[in-house]
Amino acid sequence: MKKFMFVVIGAFFGLALTKGEAVSWYRMQEMFRFEGFHMFGIFMTAIPTGALGILLLKKANVKTLEGERVESPVKVYHHGIIIGSFIFGFGWALTGACPGPLYVQVGAGYWASGIVLLAALAGTWLYGRFQKYLPD
Repeated sequence: MKKFMFVVIGAFFGLALTKGEAVSWYRMQEMFRFEGFHMFGIFMTAIPTGALGILLLKKANVKTLEGERVESPVKVYHHGIIIGSFIFGFGWALTGACPGPLYVQVGAGYWASGIVLLAALAGTWLYGRFQKYLPD
């Protein structure tokens, strides 16, 4: 039953992204060219909503489905974050897809996005495989 709940939440997320046009390559290009407000508006509502949600989860002492306390990991800065951010941003600008919308695009039948998904998975695998050899 728990797994079915994740499918329902994922379907709702995909529907919201699709109806909000957050999976549109044209909307992404519009954003990166500073020609439209649509995607910026989505981000400007999503970020405070997410932050408020995390704050409320912490204040209410909500537990995970497994009964564990919800915690936010402390992230340590290193120079790879800047390099990775540029790679992520360039890939997003070129393909019009970041990880969330990418799955929705594939699910919606935009088969060209399948190539991008495979490349993203390959890049993730390569990073995991060679992370120990990269500078800190």
